[in-house]
Amino acid sequence: MTTNLQAYRGSLLHFLADPAFNERSHDWHEDGLLIVEDGKVKAAGDYAALHATLPAGAVVHDYSGKLLMPGFIDTHIHYPQTDMIASPSEGLLPWLETYTFPSERQFEDSKHAANVADFFLDELLRCGTTTAMVYCTVHPQSVDAFFAASEQRGLRMVAGKVMMDRNCPDFLRDTAETSARDTEALIQRWHKRGRALYAITPRFAPTSSERQLQLAGELAAAYPDTYIQTHVSENEAECAWVRELFPNSRSYIDVYDSYGMMRPRAMYGHCIWLDEQDRRRMAETQSAAAICPTSNLFLGSGLFDFERADDAGVLLSLATDVGGGTSFSMLQTMNEAYKVARLKGSYLPALRMFYLATLGAARSMQLEGTIGNFAAGTEADFIVIDPQATPLLQRRTSRGNSLEELLFALALLGDDRAIAATYAAGRQVHAREMS
Repeated sequence: MTTNLQAYRGSLLHFLADPAFNERSHDWHEDGLLIVEDGKVKAAGDYAALHATLPAGAVVHDYSGKLLMPGFIDTHIHYPQTDMIASPSEGLLPWLETYTFPSERQFEDSKHAANVADFFLDELLRCGTTTAMVYCTVHPQSVDAFFAASEQRGLRMVAGKVMMDRNCPDFLRDTAETSARDTEALIQRWHKRGRALYAITPRFAPTSSERQLQLAGELAAAYPDTYIQTHVSENEAECAWVRELFPNSRSYIDVYDSYGMMRPRAMYGHCIWLDEQDRRRMAETQSAAAICPTSNLFLGSGLFDFERADDAGVLLSLATDVGGGTSFSMLQTMNEAYKVARLKGSYLPALRMFYLATLGAARSMQLEGTIGNFAAGTEADFIVIDPQATPLLQRRTSRGNSLEELLFALALLGDDRAIAATYAAGRQVHAREMS
């Protein structure tokens, strides 16, 4: 009997709950088996228990000595900023003017957009990221190029056209009406087409007029299963600017709230300079925070407060924020997140960091049950991590005495080289070249 069922043997890890709040947070099998059928997880558990359930002819891929876990989820990243990553600047606002906006201008050219989208997605997959929430540019063709490239690879991706009608160069300025019209057309063209999901994307409050924010909120109400993505409270100078532009709003978050943009599937990048009322409101509305430690350190924006966010019950996830962020790697992002937490007086165990990059992100996106762990029926997006990928990793992990030590070494010492293979919907979409 022929079957399209595939099985993968190796150490298996996935999450069931947030390790910060639940002792039974994860499922770990040192010798495990992941069974995939029709692009979805059929079963995951101990090899000894599951191997006997395989039908005759089933292929078993042997990744013994390596770690299988769900693919990483990056909840805040800009694909048009790929080519300007690691650009020097004294801060966020001059960085936007000098590098970001000129780079984004090039995306009026569909061929350029397609070329960057191809490189960007391949780089994500090389780093083990199988889902991302992606900012495009103001140009609708930048969205079409991105989703076409994502569809070709069979990926679960969220993206949207930036809405920006003021405080930006003329060559990147839309209008409130054209941005809403273009956004609605893109929603109808791409949202839930295959594995694509659409995000209504006002860049950030200072670059949107009140009319544009109003129309974005109306679209969010008309299409409640779409996403919203934007920036909030990233930088103190930016926050001061928002107070000048929106004097009637209590806070930066309140600007978005007043236009109906605080709801499930709303993802707010950065969230550094929030107050307690802001955090409570995020928790009440199930709006989520995308924590961007590499970007916040690079631009000198500030340090995210994990403890206060946890006290308020805010949904949390990790994000690279390329090109403000300086690496596509979620392992490198964990490295910086750990240090940010320490500087704020908190401690992030490795288990928590890997949770935030997988199931925590899926929960923040209201996608638990679709991606983020190995529960039966979830989409089979997974990665193979090699603890021996570099001489230093090999030396350190060979001396580890626990799962926490193994994960901590991967987070602090790992990067794209640690990703041996990446799978999307059960199909291999990246394999590391072996020297």
